[in-house]
Amino acid sequence: MTDRIWLKSYPSGVPADIDPGQYPSLVALMEEAFQKYADRVAYSFMGKDVSYAQTDSLSKAFAAYLQGLGLVKGDRVAIMMPNVPQYPVAVAAILRAGFVVVNVNPLYTPRELEHQLKDSGSKAIVIIENFATTLQQCITHTPVKHVVLCAMGDQLGLLKGALVNYVVRNVKKMVPAYDLPGAVRFNEAIAQGTRGTLKKPDIKPDDIALLQYTGGTTGVSKGAVLLHRNIIANVLQSEAWNAPVMNKVPAGEQPTAVCALPLYHIFAFTVNMMLSMRTGGKTILIPNPRDLPGVLKELSKHTFHSFPAVNTLFNGLANHPDFNTVNWKNLKVAVGGGMAVQGAVAKLWLDKTGCPICEGYGLSETSPSASCNPVTATEFTGTIGLPLPGTSMKLLDDEGNEVTELGQPGEIAIKGPQVMAGYWQRPDETAKVMTADGYFKTGDVGVMDERGFFKIVDRKKDMILVSGFNVYPNEVEEVVANCPGVMECAAVGVLDDKSGEAVKLVIVKKDPDLTEAQVRDYCRHNLTGYKQPKTVEFRTELPKTPVGKILRRELRDKK
Repeated sequence: MTDRIWLKSYPSGVPADIDPGQYPSLVALMEEAFQKYADRVAYSFMGKDVSYAQTDSLSKAFAAYLQGLGLVKGDRVAIMMPNVPQYPVAVAAILRAGFVVVNVNPLYTPRELEHQLKDSGSKAIVIIENFATTLQQCITHTPVKHVVLCAMGDQLGLLKGALVNYVVRNVKKMVPAYDLPGAVRFNEAIAQGTRGTLKKPDIKPDDIALLQYTGGTTGVSKGAVLLHRNIIANVLQSEAWNAPVMNKVPAGEQPTAVCALPLYHIFAFTVNMMLSMRTGGKTILIPNPRDLPGVLKELSKHTFHSFPAVNTLFNGLANHPDFNTVNWKNLKVAVGGGMAVQGAVAKLWLDKTGCPICEGYGLSETSPSASCNPVTATEFTGTIGLPLPGTSMKLLDDEGNEVTELGQPGEIAIKGPQVMAGYWQRPDETAKVMTADGYFKTGDVGVMDERGFFKIVDRKKDMILVSGFNVYPNEVEEVVANCPGVMECAAVGVLDDKSGEAVKLVIVKKDPDLTEAQVRDYCRHNLTGYKQPKTVEFRTELPKTPVGKILRRELRDKK
């Protein structure tokens, strides 16, 4: 699609392209922010503000400490923590020291953690003590030689920090017993680093910034190799895209973003942490987004303008009785990513906040944002929007040829400065997803309309084949989400003697009196025969990744 027909649908002032070459590295971007916004608040966490200047000095000291361990440029350092202030400090330190960040999901089992540490070749890990027991169970099978232990209260000052740590350890019992001989405490590492000197490495745009492991919802977890220039590009693309509404933040008011998605997830890493660095914004760190009353209590204390989240979080918050304790009137942009945003959720959110959810789309392999709905939109479109500045998207048929007919489905393929360099040490897997002309094949099936808006029809691997007919779970879920009494739902394919596969529907009720008969009646009215569920199951919750993406695979495995 060389003519990029979507450009004509861009909001006024959004450029067709960005220049990722304006920074030689992410370190240059961060150090510019540390100087330019030294006095501003960078992070707000549990009532404590951390300034850009403090983030600068802490990360410089931690970088010097890491270099003092004998690590060399390009070595991998893992981070395994929730959203605490030590996270952005560790990221800045690892990159400033010339190393590679390996983001690790703190809820991993020992088996999953061992795979990622071995696969990435991580020599050091920065981990919060709550999950130290997981590391203890696998560390001897990994290349990790250095462990830095963090605690929830490390950065909250002496008194408050001690109190928070006491409560976390002794009252809430959130730190299981562990034994990690030789582990160094975060604050001690900072103290040691303060006595050392950071040797500034020469970091190039094509150096690796991070290994971002794919969610594994469709198989074994692989490390997407994201270069400094990939993340820089996506930060600048996101900034340009949000500009039409973020430019309306009143002068003298610091742009503020809610970070409820975990920073180990590429969406929050780029669109929260790195984008806020670029714009001199404040980031409100939410350590546990599943604690909805806690999230709303924290948000009630702040003025904020940007809120990236996933459908399940928007849904949970909008349906919570405490929702109106928060002042939502300053919200300029709510970006939905990670999974499909459902129309019913988008409508409720718009009704309650006056700010529409702009659905975006991306993957770990694209740093992550590839497309997004215009932030000037006033209603939910049900699409994934338009390719971002400097990005091209096309649809491929099963033979790899471009689909030229409008409205005809094909596999979405993406080309742009944010596309990964490949999978870490897996040339075979890289070859499967990259085309000869540099497009990344997503595994998602989509269609494009005449204005250049793309819509996902589904994951190739999630498609249900009922008697030869394609059933896309997203469509079934979209319909059932609008059924009165339904809180959440998921559709999966299960084996069926007659039709090969059949649709299984799993529902979490909003109304306890909702019956299977009512659901079936609603489906009968809204879905053609072969798309209707053969089995309907009610559950109290759906299995999800920590980011809130529904794990269809788990529902499929449990017949």
